[in-house]
Amino acid sequence: MIRASELISPAYLDEQRTLHTAPRGYGQRGYKWADHVRALAVTHQCGSILDYGCGAGSLAERLRENPGEAIIRIAEYDPAIPGKSLLPAFADMVVCTDVMEHVECDRIPAVIAHLGSLTRKVLFIVVSLVPTAKALSNGEQAHISLHESAWWRDAFGREFDVVEELTIKPEKQWVAVLRPRGAIA
Repeated sequence: MIRASELISPAYLDEQRTLHTAPRGYGQRGYKWADHVRALAVTHQCGSILDYGCGAGSLAERLRENPGEAIIRIAEYDPAIPGKSLLPAFADMVVCTDVMEHVECDRIPAVIAHLGSLTRKVLFIVVSLVPTAKALSNGEQAHISLHESAWWRDAFGREFDVVEELTIKPEKQWVAVLRPRGAIA
């Protein structure tokens, strides 16, 4: 069983809370993936979705407007958002967009293991590969874990198999559909 303290340090959690409440804070653009998520839910027969690192919750909001036939439950988790910070339950599909580049390097293996424990059928992952204009309170780059696609593929490869890699801005982001090891296809 994973503990919240394994996923994010207390100091960095405070930083994330501050960034999420700032004007033009981040975590507000998950909605742009709603069509992809809806299509994957149908393809993989997913009745439940967890938005992991949901930020402001725009993905769930968009999915609730027009959930599609398959989706029964939409849940959200973000340790920096009040009301969404309790460790979540599993879901058929876990969505993790624009999150991993914000994870502390020493916490990446624990976060990937956590995603693996929560994902029943598929994980839809989007990881930025480039710096952002946003900065931490100390002035440093907000994308604290920048790596190439191959690095992320290998890191996730310990828990997941690649089902599909999407070539949506491949020079800027790694977008993939992953299946947890041992999951039923």
